[in-house]
Amino acid sequence: MDKVAIVTGASRGIGRAIATELASSGMYVVVNFAGNEESATETLRLVREAGGDGEIYKANVANEAECKAMCDDVVKRLGKVDVLVNNAGITRDKLVMAMSDEDFKSVVDTNLLGTFHMIKLLVRYMLKNKGGRIINIASVSGVLGNAGQANYSASKAGVIGLTKSVARELATKNICVNAVAPGFIETDMVKAMSEGAIEAGVASIPMKRLGQPEDIAAMVGFLASDKASYITGQVINVDGGMAI
Repeated sequence: MDKVAIVTGASRGIGRAIATELASSGMYVVVNFAGNEESATETLRLVREAGGDGEIYKANVANEAECKAMCDDVVKRLGKVDVLVNNAGITRDKLVMAMSDEDFKSVVDTNLLGTFHMIKLLVRYMLKNKGGRIINIASVSGVLGNAGQANYSASKAGVIGLTKSVARELATKNICVNAVAPGFIETDMVKAMSEGAIEAGVASIPMKRLGQPEDIAAMVGFLASDKASYITGQVINVDGGMAI
C-alpha cells in the first residue's frame, strides 16, 4: 500500500487542504473529524478527486480512548501509519480576566493534549515500521502571543515545545517531527470576523494579504515527503512575515 496519513480535524479549512495535498501525492488519507460528518465526507470526495483514497473517522482528539480506538483500528486494517498531521484545534477567545477555567482547559485539551495523545499512540507503530513523519500545526499566536487568546496561544506554544522535545527523542529513529505555524489564513473562522477586524489583521502582515489554506498544505506536503528527511525539530512560519 502507498503511504498512510492521518490528518486530525480534516473536515474543513486548513485540515481539508492538507488532506487533499497529501492525497495528491498518492497517500491514503484518514480524514479525522469530531463533529461534522457531512463536511468530512466532502473532504473525502476532494481527497479522491485529487488522486488519492481514504476514509473518514470520527474521534475527539481530546479523548484518549477515542484516539486509541482510531489509531489501533487504522493500523490493524491498513498495517501502518506513515504520516501524522496534528491539525485539530479550537478557540475560545476572551480577555484573560474574563476567561474561565473551562475556556482555558477545553482549548488546551484539544490543541495540546490532543496532539500529545496522537503522537504517543502512533509513535510505537512508526518505530516498528522504522520511520515516519509527525507534523504539528502550531500558530503564529504560539510564537508571538495574541491579545484575547491566552488559552490558544499557550496551547500552541505548548505544541511547539512538544514538537522540539519529541523530535529530540526520535531523531535517531528515522522519525522527523516538525511544526508549521500558520499566520492569518482565510478560513471560515476568519471569514466570520468583522470587516474591520480582518482589515486590522491584514495591516499587521508585511505581505498585506491573507494566506490560503493551500499555503499551509504545501508546507505540510513538503515536510511529509522524502525531500524533508533531514529536517526535524523545526517550527516553520507560514505567515506572510508576521513573525519577522
